[in-house]
Amino acid sequence: MTKALVLDFGGVISKTLFETHALSEEALGLAPGTLTWRGPFDPETDAAWRAMQAGEMTERDYWTLRMSETGALVGETWTEFPQFIARVRGADPAAVIRPEALAAIAQAKAEGHRLAILSNELDLFYGEDFRDKLPFLTHFDLIVDATYTGILKPDTRAFDFVTDGLGMPASNCVFVDDQKKNLKGAKTVGMPFVHFDVTRPGESYAEALEKLQSEKVLP
Repeated sequence: MTKALVLDFGGVISKTLFETHALSEEALGLAPGTLTWRGPFDPETDAAWRAMQAGEMTERDYWTLRMSETGALVGETWTEFPQFIARVRGADPAAVIRPEALAAIAQAKAEGHRLAILSNELDLFYGEDFRDKLPFLTHFDLIVDATYTGILKPDTRAFDFVTDGLGMPASNCVFVDDQKKNLKGAKTVGMPFVHFDVTRPGESYAEALEKLQSEKVLP
């Protein structure tokens, strides 16, 4: 029976900016250790991250703050997220794609499952030409991006875009996201889910693949 693996992008498929500070500092010409915000890797030292997790600011607000702070360090003003991402990650986005993600995508496809991305800001953050630099995205049957739909997770309508687009019931899908608040939408529509732990990507993908293989689904 065909099922679907539905993935968030940032944090789940790509490494977080928290994990690539050394690369960012090198790209920007900053001294090692200049970037100190660590998000889920050290929430006690990242007050803005804690505020975001508590619902006191949105995820976009959090990254707007980090974009402004980082730009100021190099005397630049970035007004769009793609400017930020391009400066801190350079011209090769494939370098920060999780190998665990590529392995899981390949396995799911080999097992005959469908693939979808459900993102709140894929092109908003990375730019419209970003997808052309990642050949593995051609394996995906559907990409739902709130950059264009305007419907952010955990709004259940975002999940409806996935089920309608794939022509599959929610119970036949397994959703993976690193933001707990987004999982509420999946739960509401009856979509099995995995909270992706960015500090343990291999374990999170193993759990997702296990659910893909074993969840009870509708015919």
